[in-house]
Order: sequence, then structure tokens, then C-alpha cells
Amino acid sequence: MSWNPALDPSCPTGDEVDQIETLIVPRARDLGGFEVRRALPSPKRQMVGPFIFFDQMGPAEFVTGSGIDVRPHPHNGLATVTYLYQGSIFHRDSLGTNVEIHPGAVNWMIAGKGITHSDRTSDAVRAEADSPLFGIQTWVALQEDDEETEAGFEHQPQAALPFIEAEGKQVRLILGSLYGERAPEKTFSEMFYADAVMDAGVNLPITTEHVDRGLYVVSGKIEIAGRTFETGQMMVFRPGDEITVTATETSRLMLLGGETLNGPRYIWWNFVASSPEKIEAAKQAWREGDWQNGRFHLPPDDNEEFIPAPER
Repeated sequence: MSWNPALDPSCPTGDEVDQIETLIVPRARDLGGFEVRRALPSPKRQMVGPFIFFDQMGPAEFVTGSGIDVRPHPHNGLATVTYLYQGSIFHRDSLGTNVEIHPGAVNWMIAGKGITHSDRTSDAVRAEADSPLFGIQTWVALQEDDEETEAGFEHQPQAALPFIEAEGKQVRLILGSLYGERAPEKTFSEMFYADAVMDAGVNLPITTEHVDRGLYVVSGKIEIAGRTFETGQMMVFRPGDEITVTATETSRLMLLGGETLNGPRYIWWNFVASSPEKIEAAKQAWREGDWQNGRFHLPPDDNEEFIPAPER
């Protein structure tokens, strides 16, 4: 998916900073009954580790016969991560993948030098009354040496993901390594991405094993170093600082970060690259529309339409 809601970040300064390097407050946008919030990229922070795009989808309720229809569109130079709390999305891509994702599972799509995919609500779900959808989509920028890798796709069911439970907190590791556990997906740099649920009054340490670290408050309210943060806020922490998160009410967080890349990335539409030349090559390939012999191919089971490239 690719939406572009407005952003309203604010960055504390002076003594207010404490352990928080950057505070990002996305502004929600209603897209015809479907709300999205974008935290990354923001004007003050392009990436947290390799994570370069972070969108909260919903929560939303679709009436009978409706749902999402994101037509086939391209990506390159990145990998996408889809993780749901409610509902389902049917994923089709140019590799021939056809899979419906449900809460707690992970879709890890490696775009590499180029892939095309669509996200839709299945016919079965459209027939249901008031079907929900709530989740997070992220993009992970690839290392420069891996930007031209072959495309790939992994679907990991909930049962395959490491699950840590203790003292009123539950952490499901989605990608990378954290708290001595490692998720099963193949990644191209060190990172962590996890879904944490905390009871009121519970503490959760954010370890210093990764250079870049941040979190997003999906629901609830938390406290860090005496400051309170609420639903819809993302914090990025200073490298090396010991961080402890306290839930002041039942809360759900997404923890993210990892190894920093060798420099900033160029972003145009759904393309990410370490150079403008790579962006231009991908842009030209999509506009040419040579689905048989070109760089991009349409999904075999969803090839009747596609999203055109923007004019600029």
C-alpha cells in the first residue's frame, strides 16, 4: 500500500530531550472511512535503523461488499513487512505468490531489483458484515550491495515467530533479533521489529544491542524517564542509552530499529535507492510497461489493471 497522510512531528530540545532523541507525531488522515497514520519518513527523521516507512492502517470497519483494493504497483531497493492485529489482506505478486495474511502472521516481501504486488480484500471477507482491518505496514531499506538482489517472498505464520512472555508482558518478534531470540526471515542487515503488549504498571527494557532504537505506541499510554507518551506517537532513542518503558495502562507497542545504513536513501513513489540513477532506472522501467520482457511483471493472478507512475 502507499498513502501519504500529512505529518506533524515535534522534536523536544534541551532538558526535555532526556533519553528521547526524536518524537514523531503523525497526523491521521481518513481515506474514505479508512484511517492511516505515517510516522516514517518524517521531516526530522528518514529512518530508524533500516526502517524507512511506517504506516498504521486503521482501525477500520468495512461494510458488506467493501474492502481495500490496492492495484498492482512496483517496489525496488527495499523489503516490505505486513503485520495485522485485525482482519486480513490478500497478497498477490509477480513471483506468483497468492496468500492471505491474518493477525499475528508476517508477510516479508523482498523487492530487490524489482517486484510488483497488489493488496486486496478477499471475496469471502467482503461478503461478511462489518469486517475489520487494523495493522502496520513498513518498508526496510536494503544495504547498497543488496539493492539489486532477486525478488523474494516469505510468509511466516504466527506459530513460527519467537514469543516471549513474562511478568505481565508479551513480545512477539517479527523480524531480526531481540532479547536473545531471532525471527526466521532472511534479512540483509541487523535489525529488530517486535509487537509488545504490556499490562498496566509493567516495565520493559529496550536493550542497547542495536545502534538505532525506537518504538511506536499503537494503543495505551507509557512513561519513559518521567515523560508520558500516548497512542500514535513514535519515539527514537539516543544510541547507547539504557531505556525502560513503563506502561501506565494496558498498552501495545511496536519496537523497531537496528543497524544504520551507509547513508540516506532516495525515495520516489514506491522506489527506494542509494542513488538517483537507480531511482530513474526503476521509474523508466515501470513507465515502459513491458510486462513480458522488462524489469517489472504483473502478478499472474491480478494482471488486468495496475497503478500508473506519477507524472513527477
